[in-house]
Amino acid sequence: MLFINRDDVHRHLTYGACIEIVRDAMMQFSLGNTRQLLRSILPLGDGQMFGAMLGGLNDKEVFGAKLVSVYPQNFALGKPSHQGVVVLFESLGGAPTCVIDAGSITAIRTAAASAAATNELALPDASSLALLGYGEQAVAHARAIQEIRNLTSIRIWGRTRERAESCAERIEQETGVETSAVSDARSAVEAASIVCTVTASPSPILKGEWIAPGAHINLVGSSHAGATEVDTELVRRARYIVDSRESVMAQGAEFLIAKKEGAVNDDHIVGEIGEVFAGRLVPRYNPRDITVYKSLGHVTQDLATAAFVFDSYCRP
Repeated sequence: MLFINRDDVHRHLTYGACIEIVRDAMMQFSLGNTRQLLRSILPLGDGQMFGAMLGGLNDKEVFGAKLVSVYPQNFALGKPSHQGVVVLFESLGGAPTCVIDAGSITAIRTAAASAAATNELALPDASSLALLGYGEQAVAHARAIQEIRNLTSIRIWGRTRERAESCAERIEQETGVETSAVSDARSAVEAASIVCTVTASPSPILKGEWIAPGAHINLVGSSHAGATEVDTELVRRARYIVDSRESVMAQGAEFLIAKKEGAVNDDHIVGEIGEVFAGRLVPRYNPRDITVYKSLGHVTQDLATAAFVFDSYCRP
């Protein structure tokens, strides 16, 4: 049984390759060609959590699990907020084949999933990106979105201006795109054609009234029924597309709050991104539509990405 560490993951997995991997994985999920359980989350106190995600990929004859701890305060200490392992098993005899660093898998596949969704849901000429949050996912999203759109500007907002400026400098150096830190979230998003929320905020930092017609938003930071990054008005205004209908109806905090407040009902979920990839769902009807991709993260993304890394690692 192999152990594949963080450096090995980054050596074998590019954002471009991962975008195609997660695109296919979510299409297979929505077509019913995968198996999975709803994610289990164990609260550990002080905003810390332990999650378990189990599933199987029929087409690759692989099954396995991701076990991950979430410690938001790690960012201030220079450590990853998501740490854990993805364990792959082969279906023929049921033996475990490898253990892969989950932090690196999660960082790349999460941003790649947003990029794959953005490629379908954002307008073809979308070129301005706003990032709310300045952690690892902010950098990863800038890299991934650059793979599918010709970005001309990136604006970053975070609660600490100094950290936002540091993140902006890093992203500009790595992408070559003009990147700046701004003093408030509204200034970051008002003229943006693509918005990504990648914070650990427990309450809304983005309001629907700020969003320009035609914009696309990736809601990424909140992955359980608790923390909310956006207000009910944004949920209500948006053409709301999710990674997993079952998951969002059980654990999608922003949607559940909007539903509780009577602003939306279950039919407000237009469908799953995998249905868009499969050509079964229209991405948008009007250039002025505001589209949302709600990303909770899904085990099929982790398993498909891990299987690719394992195959690449073992390839002569």
